[in-house]
Amino acid sequence: MAALKAFHVSDAPNLEKASLSLYSTRFSNGVELNRATSCRIPNFLLIGHRGHGMNILQSSDSRMKAIKENSLLSFNSAAKFPLDFIEFDVQVTKDDCPVIFHDDVILSEENGTVFEKRVTELCLAEFLCYGPQKEAGKEGKCLYRKTKDGKFEKWNVETDDSLCTLQEAFVKVEPSLGFNIELKFDDYKVYQQDHLTRILQVILQVVFEFARDRPIIFSTFQPDAAQLVRKLQNNYPVHFLTEGGTKTYYDVRRNSLEEAMKVCLEGSLQGIVSEIKGVFKDPGAVSKIKRSNLSLLTYGKLNNVPEAVYMQYLMGIDGVIFDFVEEISRTVVDSMIKPDEAIIGEESLSEANSKLEFTEKELSFLLKLIPELIQQHKSCP
Repeated sequence: MAALKAFHVSDAPNLEKASLSLYSTRFSNGVELNRATSCRIPNFLLIGHRGHGMNILQSSDSRMKAIKENSLLSFNSAAKFPLDFIEFDVQVTKDDCPVIFHDDVILSEENGTVFEKRVTELCLAEFLCYGPQKEAGKEGKCLYRKTKDGKFEKWNVETDDSLCTLQEAFVKVEPSLGFNIELKFDDYKVYQQDHLTRILQVILQVVFEFARDRPIIFSTFQPDAAQLVRKLQNNYPVHFLTEGGTKTYYDVRRNSLEEAMKVCLEGSLQGIVSEIKGVFKDPGAVSKIKRSNLSLLTYGKLNNVPEAVYMQYLMGIDGVIFDFVEEISRTVVDSMIKPDEAIIGEESLSEANSKLEFTEKELSFLLKLIPELIQQHKSCP
């Protein structure tokens, strides 16, 4: 890896000022370059979680074990559907290479014992030796994952793929697909600013060199990192990730939508990415976030339920991150736009959508229907 050099935003390509609105209608009429083309709901972003969807090995749903998450195969499989972005997790190895991997640790087996190694304590060559190998005839070390009940399970999926770097993703993933880059840090570790700065500069160096005109959104649960990456560049929007009050952390900035708004406003960030349960518990927060000129995206298991996604569209949420890429993207395209609307043009469709306004009382009533709709959806064959 080349020696890291300090830089400022002036060293970056001459791009437009960071704003989610730069991308919100980019794909509103579908995209070319071998991707599915169809009319889309303007200003409602569709984002594939970890590419084609996350892996849950103990799930009875085969879709959660179909394709290795956070892989080039997963990203390019997602690109076949009408998505705007894919979301993935980036960490930096000991020798300063940004790699794509969700978990803080690598789990593998040696002499019959499962051990763990932190991704950030591995050099790139060590990191890449786990899982399937690109070289023909070369066998990688077996990957494991820890289940919620504490058991270790081999990371077996229907279609496996090698681990990859951020640079490889820029070079080898369908160029029209936007990247929602989650800057991954340990939830319970205190980071010094100089360390955060170094990590973020390593990542930005790759982004500035290889992004070209690909849409980029940065997001992170680490509030200091969110504000710092905003200071280091102003080409790409930065969003603060939050559980929206569904979990409690020592750092109070992570414990509510209200605190998330403060983080964004203090750091001049562009928006919030919240666990959808937090938004459904506090629907009034949506209008507050909008009045603060912040965008709002959501993630979580409920985003795999079409009724919950449509509810968010009605609420004025800007986009959703979900696992069931084929089902949700096609539902939005095929079912959330009436056929006659789909052919009257984006301007008229935008006018029609702008009329879908609800009072807090009406939204509260609609939100009460969500649990019933979700249960009904689960019971369907």
